[in-house]
Amino acid sequence: MTAKTKVKDGKEYGSILSAEQKKQLVKEKIKERKAKKVPRTAQQTIPYQEMFRDGICRVNDHYYTKCIQFFDINYQLAQNEDKTAAFEFWCDFYNYFDSSIRLQLSCMSQYANVSELVETIDIPAQKDEFDGIREEYATMLKEQLAKGNNGLMRSKYVTFGVEAESIRVAKPKLERIKTDIINNLKNMGVETHSLTGYERLKLLYETMNPELENPFVFNFDMVARTGLSTKDFIAPTSFDFRDGKYFRMGKTIGAVSFLQILAPELSDKMLADFLDMDNSIVVNLHVQSIDQAKAIKQIKSKITDLDKMKIEEQKKAVRSGYDMDVLPSDLVTFGGEAKKLLEDLQSRNERMFLVTVLIMNTAKSK
Repeated sequence: MTAKTKVKDGKEYGSILSAEQKKQLVKEKIKERKAKKVPRTAQQTIPYQEMFRDGICRVNDHYYTKCIQFFDINYQLAQNEDKTAAFEFWCDFYNYFDSSIRLQLSCMSQYANVSELVETIDIPAQKDEFDGIREEYATMLKEQLAKGNNGLMRSKYVTFGVEAESIRVAKPKLERIKTDIINNLKNMGVETHSLTGYERLKLLYETMNPELENPFVFNFDMVARTGLSTKDFIAPTSFDFRDGKYFRMGKTIGAVSFLQILAPELSDKMLADFLDMDNSIVVNLHVQSIDQAKAIKQIKSKITDLDKMKIEEQKKAVRSGYDMDVLPSDLVTFGGEAKKLLEDLQSRNERMFLVTVLIMNTAKSK
């Protein structure tokens, strides 16, 4: 008996296929789909579509982001009541973001271009009686720079994004969120600066080309004039991801780790300790708020599962002649924490977040 065939995409497929043939066909389709998605160039590896002059970035057809730089407050030196107030401010800051907004906090410790830094602290002469003081002060700053933290500059950013059909729809949403974030941080006494498209591209260039000492040379008129995309100006010479533990950006070697936190409490100095290391490091906190109704439903479901496990443990205890009130400590702990979390969500108007902590470390060698 011969199977009937039908033609699709220039290929013939039997209408009667064995289970093994069907499995092989599925594997081939998955392989073809993956092959189409694999980036072929350094530019294709950079995951955004277009950067606009005003700092809005189109990541994909329906997702747009904006970035704000914020500056330090003297938290470590503050009194305990001031630290408590700062903590409460940050709680309010996070609770502002509902499930429609994606949030990323980036803390970067990177080697700066020393020649650019020298230019920023150089004080030009004014041809008056204070030129001697200006020169002395500039010399002192340069000496401090030479003694500094190995040329490491620390900076912090809030990147936020929304889903939208077009940039016309996304722009007013992003502007409203930007204004709210700046006002929230201002209430904490934190200075902020909304990054332009050029500044975001410069930041990407410096992150992906740490070994280059050449300054970032770009303006948006160059895109139309040269026919190149913004990625052509920021991409490294190559990306290499063949090694599972490391990757290469040009001549730089990097590794990314995720932080799995299994602790009831965290030190408020944990992030500062990471950034105090004398090497180039980027810590990203990806924060996604869960819809309140879904979060409550999820916690209730988890409590139900824990209650079922308690009943099973009690049945085992009775059958074995043990006291049924003696339960495994993990069950008691998780059950108490889940009920406390449910109470916080229902009565204290708090939000539930999914948080992923990624740490990127780069250097000239392994």
